[in-house]
Amino acid sequence: MRGLVLAAGAGRRLGPLGEDRPKCLVEVGGRPLLSWQHAALTNAGIKELAVVTGYRAEQLPQDGWTRFHNPRYAETGVIASLMTARSWLEEADCIVSYADIVYGAETIAALRDTLGDIAMTSYANWRALWEARFPDPLSDAETFAADAEGRLLEIGRRAQSLEQIEGQFMGLVKFTTKGFALAAQHIDSLGTAADRLDMTSLLRGLIEKGTPVQTRTVDGFWYEVDNQDDAQFFPEWAGRMKWPRN
Repeated sequence: MRGLVLAAGAGRRLGPLGEDRPKCLVEVGGRPLLSWQHAALTNAGIKELAVVTGYRAEQLPQDGWTRFHNPRYAETGVIASLMTARSWLEEADCIVSYADIVYGAETIAALRDTLGDIAMTSYANWRALWEARFPDPLSDAETFAADAEGRLLEIGRRAQSLEQIEGQFMGLVKFTTKGFALAAQHIDSLGTAADRLDMTSLLRGLIEKGTPVQTRTVDGFWYEVDNQDDAQFFPEWAGRMKWPRN
């Protein structure tokens, strides 16, 4: 099992925290986001790691990472970054991570051990976090539903009610080589429309075509750093969740 972090983006919504560095190097809890991700992945036994660079790529670490580069990072989305590592993903099963999230090794271990060629984690504590971050959780939370066996039924649309939200996508997806082949086939079929595709739209497109996506609900620590307020709120949320542990 390999680990791939999609870290091409800038942190413009983080104000002065992200002006001079890629978003993945913004510090929360005393260390860069990428350092949290490295610790969680390696502590879960994933030693072969890669990172997709973009904005200020020269600042990202050289040692311990296979590097891929998205030269069109400013005009494309995370799926375009994912596809820069296509040859690497075709060689071995891989956990793919967004670069603006903090999570523990137990979450990675749960995803690693989830059956299915394409699998994702869902955050059980999403409502408490969204209520702490937003005056109205529905202003940001997206639809999510899975069946009794954990197969994904719905994801990534604007929710009209809390009843449409059974969890939240965490920015973590596992692809086996077979699963990535199915995803790549779908991405290729979209042509240039794939340039701005995000991960939840990819997953929704796959299930609409009949490709199964397995979900795994987790309740450990997880945090998303989307803007400056999120970075400032991190210590309070970490205290509630008795974090850090890595």
